[in-house]
Amino acid sequence: MLSGRLALVTGGASGIGKAVANCLAKEGASVVVADLKEDSAVDVAKNLRDLNDIKHYGLAVDVSSIKSVLALFAQIRNLSDGMAPSIVVNSAGITKDNFILKMDERAFNHVIDVNLKGTFLIMQNAAAAMLDAEVKRGSIVNMASIVGKVGNIGQCNYAASKAGVEALTKTAAKEFARYNIRCNAILPGFVETPMTDKIPDKVKTKLQGLIPQARFGDPREVAEVALFLASEKSSYVTGACIEVTGGMGM
Repeated sequence: MLSGRLALVTGGASGIGKAVANCLAKEGASVVVADLKEDSAVDVAKNLRDLNDIKHYGLAVDVSSIKSVLALFAQIRNLSDGMAPSIVVNSAGITKDNFILKMDERAFNHVIDVNLKGTFLIMQNAAAAMLDAEVKRGSIVNMASIVGKVGNIGQCNYAASKAGVEALTKTAAKEFARYNIRCNAILPGFVETPMTDKIPDKVKTKLQGLIPQARFGDPREVAEVALFLASEKSSYVTGACIEVTGGMGM
């Protein structure tokens, strides 16, 4: 399905990003796994190479730093003989939870910098690289969250960042359509990842009661939606924000 395509997945060393990297690689894409944890990104890329004979790469990136993002795209150009990723999945994200009255300004800014500004920086430079390389069809998939739509107690910074990702995605879809670059967002609900592992068991039980399917999602269930949006099977889909929540937030 994705043979001959180069894909970039940020936050690809764990959780949803790792599942997306695996899903894209299985469909024939050459995957750049980019993460703040370079060793983990390299390990994931090595495991992808075990799936097939395609080249995969593990690279370091701090998506909140323009210097780091520019260095990432320079590395990709060098490694791929000037190719640009035609598929980009922005999955890098963090949480620093607290109630609004107790939220530290530093914690608020850090989450906005990684989740929202980081998505913007990667998306901006990815689109520019696609234009420079004359990519015929491009797809950018941003990970937002159902929390950005409905809010969540103790997550004002995270909710604000993910609501911003939705608005950013819709704007990019309008601006990039003329270049044949599609941009869509996925809104996961509560998915079993290292991020949700931090949630106390009693809170998990309460949250599951709010989900019609009565369970947390599996990262692969989100990755399959990312695959659809990355592929030409969704060639007439852009500016969409697809909820993958088990029914939560309806």
